[in-house]
Amino acid sequence: MQILLVDDEEELVSTIAERLSYRGIEADWATSGEEALKLVNNKKYDLAVLDIKMPKMGGLKLKKLINKKCPDMKFIFLTGHGSEEDFKEGTTEAGVDYYLVKPVKIEALMEKMKTILKQER
Repeated sequence: MQILLVDDEEELVSTIAERLSYRGIEADWATSGEEALKLVNNKKYDLAVLDIKMPKMGGLKLKKLINKKCPDMKFIFLTGHGSEEDFKEGTTEAGVDYYLVKPVKIEALMEKMKTILKQER
């Protein structure tokens, strides 16, 4: 499984990528939507983990742009703002089913990824 991590907090995405690699999962990361689009143009990813709020291009806009090129890609969204309930209310309309509230626990991320994999089968 190829994973793309996108968050404007470099320390966060690099740490998550490192922790996933310890578990045998390859993950590339970017710190902006623009950088992420370049990666998507050069490599096929199964899943993207996107921060909702980033400068210039947030996760929901980035998802729309990625979907044009990769309609089968799955997404998990991250938020550091508000509670899980607030986030759920605000993203249901956008078709976002998978989300985590920061700080991200690697076990919770792994669980969401497993859920997505089961649905693909």
